[in-house]
Amino acid sequence: MLVLLADDHALFRDGLASLLGAWGHEVVGMASDGDAAVELADRLRPELVLMDVRMPGGGGIEATARLAALHPEIPIVMLTASEDEDDLFTAIKAGARGYLLKDLEAHQLRAMLAAVERGEVAISPVTAARILAEVAHPAARSVAGGGGGRVPGQDHLTDREVEVLRLVVAGLRNKEIAAELGISENTTKFHLRNILEKLHAGSRAEVAARAVREGLVPDR
Repeated sequence: MLVLLADDHALFRDGLASLLGAWGHEVVGMASDGDAAVELADRLRPELVLMDVRMPGGGGIEATARLAALHPEIPIVMLTASEDEDDLFTAIKAGARGYLLKDLEAHQLRAMLAAVERGEVAISPVTAARILAEVAHPAARSVAGGGGGRVPGQDHLTDREVEVLRLVVAGLRNKEIAAELGISENTTKFHLRNILEKLHAGSRAEVAARAVREGLVPDR
């Protein structure tokens, strides 16, 4: 996988580049700020951008929003020391397809990169729990003027589809979702196809990001 690194700490960038190289990935570029990250990604067209949140000369979240608008096909995963929930949710809303903390272990990062290659979101179990805790109470984040806290797009999902969507947001794969809900993997795939079609999403990563942005997963 062709990877672009954006982080203002040169030692961290170099160490991560060596680790990625050992795993068979190619680091095609490194940036020390958000503006440079957008410029390099536009020119080099990487298959993944690992983006820090806070950098001088253009922060990572602003750069994520710009890059997601320019090249929505390039997945951007935040790799940061920030545990601030505002950073987490703002990054997801900006278009990030993952949010990882820098204290994760190497094998966890490798597993998350493999998830990105499969078109999935890169979210640790701890971060997924925080997202679920937020989207489980959409009324607290209701759209101004909304009717009774209902979330647009939620009405035409069945109860089972909402359950599947909840587990997709939590980062579970089809086999794990099937085991959790006591259904077959083929049934899980059927529900996921319906969810993608109803929400006009092209991938499970996109539908998970939309679930976070719009609060499509209610409290169960």
